[in-house]
Amino acid sequence: MLSKSESERLHIVVADLSLALAEKKINNHPNATPIALNIFDTEERKAAIEKTSIVISMLPAHLHIEIAKDCLQFKKHLVTASYVSDAMLQLDEEARKSNLIFMNEIGLDPGIDHMSAMKVIDEIRAKGGKMLLFESFCGGLVAPESDNNLWNYKFTWAPRNVVLAGQGGAAKFIQEGTYKYIPYGTLFRRTEFLEVEGYGKFEAYSNRDSLKYRSIYGLDDILTLYRGTIRRVGFSKAWNMFVQLGMTDDSYIMEDSENMSYRQFTNSFLPYHPTDSVEIKMRLILKIDQDDIMWDKLLELDLFNPNKKVNLPNATPAQILEKILTDSWTLEPDDKDMIVMYHKFGYELNGEKRQIDSKMVCIGDDQTYTAMAKTVGLPVAIATLLILNGKITTPGVQLPINREVYLPILEELESYGVVFYEQNMPYFGYNPDLF
Repeated sequence: MLSKSESERLHIVVADLSLALAEKKINNHPNATPIALNIFDTEERKAAIEKTSIVISMLPAHLHIEIAKDCLQFKKHLVTASYVSDAMLQLDEEARKSNLIFMNEIGLDPGIDHMSAMKVIDEIRAKGGKMLLFESFCGGLVAPESDNNLWNYKFTWAPRNVVLAGQGGAAKFIQEGTYKYIPYGTLFRRTEFLEVEGYGKFEAYSNRDSLKYRSIYGLDDILTLYRGTIRRVGFSKAWNMFVQLGMTDDSYIMEDSENMSYRQFTNSFLPYHPTDSVEIKMRLILKIDQDDIMWDKLLELDLFNPNKKVNLPNATPAQILEKILTDSWTLEPDDKDMIVMYHKFGYELNGEKRQIDSKMVCIGDDQTYTAMAKTVGLPVAIATLLILNGKITTPGVQLPINREVYLPILEELESYGVVFYEQNMPYFGYNPDLF
């Protein structure tokens, strides 16, 4: 936004609880003003919103609703990268009546996934094709040149979301017209493999609810609908060790966690034995040998270190595991991250079954200017400018699934290196009798 502020004649107000952080973000740019803003101070928040033309909210998702209500009061458009909540949806009618655009889910996932998928789906329908299969995968990973640990992974976004991934109910999807469910305990042993030219082989585990966008995408009659998270091959099998031990549990607090060592934390999930070491007990319960790569992955994380302290009071197992992993999986200043997105579209046209695979890889610059920040932030900024310039006009609470939204945004994203490459593939059909 700042880079286009001159040509677009914009003045941008950057609000943060910390004035110093707001100042750092604008870096003395002449077309921006930093302000300190406590969003829980109603008068202060309303005063700031009333002065704007459009509001971009990058707050935690549950806080958007108060911003949205203020936007309704002062007749301001709103842009967020978060999932549409039920509370936000309830504002749709009022937003339409006020001719306001409340654009949500306009980041990476959700966001670029919606737009790149709907572009191809709409093109297939325009040719008279009938959708049979839609599979969509996305992952935030470490770029090959910075991939220097045995897990082939580093945190590129919220670590807590990684630790808690897959919890809260069985993953559900539809395959050849049959509903499928994967409970959390086996989620990371049910993976699908993907090949991306120039980057090798990946795996994907199922997202918790692949069906939530079935009606939104107009795919109510589709036979196969599956959404998954991409990792490097071998990650899921290794992560499953934490799941089976119970280290990803976020439902209870561990006693005296603040003074616990990493070794004590690990031993907490293992049975007592009068002579066996923590290491031996771990290998026995996980049924792994000392020359197994799985063992090396555990050693790499320093899980057995008696001198490292957790230093987290009243912490859950998941919070402690996140702390331990952050020691090893934080991007170094010169590290580059990588976003991989992969869609499969199966369809029938003129009696023939066909398939299109669409793939996108985006590499970050360093620890600060990451591919994750780029692919979340750019769609937000582009959408905001399109709304300001009257290029997006449909009012209401919405996702970026309409042509007036996704076509110009995808086109501009290509100029920033976010490019999807589509390939015609043989249709990967299923035999319904086997499902």
